[in-house]
Amino acid sequence: MSGIIRVYKRDDEGVLLFREAWFDEDYSQFVMNHGVVGHQSKTDETDVADAAAAEGLMDAFAVQCAEDGYAELADEDQFWVVAQYALKTKDGTDRDRYLEEKAKDALISHLAWRGLGTVERSEFSDAKLNIFCLCPDVNKAVNAIKVCIRGEDLDFTKLSIAAAPFGDPSAFRLKHSPKPASGFTL
Repeated sequence: MSGIIRVYKRDDEGVLLFREAWFDEDYSQFVMNHGVVGHQSKTDETDVADAAAAEGLMDAFAVQCAEDGYAELADEDQFWVVAQYALKTKDGTDRDRYLEEKAKDALISHLAWRGLGTVERSEFSDAKLNIFCLCPDVNKAVNAIKVCIRGEDLDFTKLSIAAAPFGDPSAFRLKHSPKPASGFTL
């Protein structure tokens, strides 16, 4: 099975739209998710007999998306958005590792259902927890991350967010901080 297909296009007004599809083996369903980037998507599920039938639907989905002008976004056309937590210890505690897992899980779901990208990795570095997200729209992703972290009650007061072009990860610019700050370091 080919995993997930995720494609984007801009409509006539310049609004970024997305479509994605995958086979949910647990429920034997072909799932399509679509909508305006940054907004809760609409989801359609279709029961399928087996993986071969799902593969046929995936192929048809890919063809229809291409015909409708949708295409995958190259990494270079996206941005790194980092959700960063200030920690009390250099390497993090068990509580910090728990926060890492809870925040990653929450962000994976929140961003995906809005076409806002993927959580690529996380790391502890110099008394900071960094969660790296690859996103097609910086401003919408920053707002979504703030809403998600606050809604999940995951230490919003310690959250900073910065963004950089995919090809220039040294150019991070601060987009949100719990206190006045002018710079951002990983």
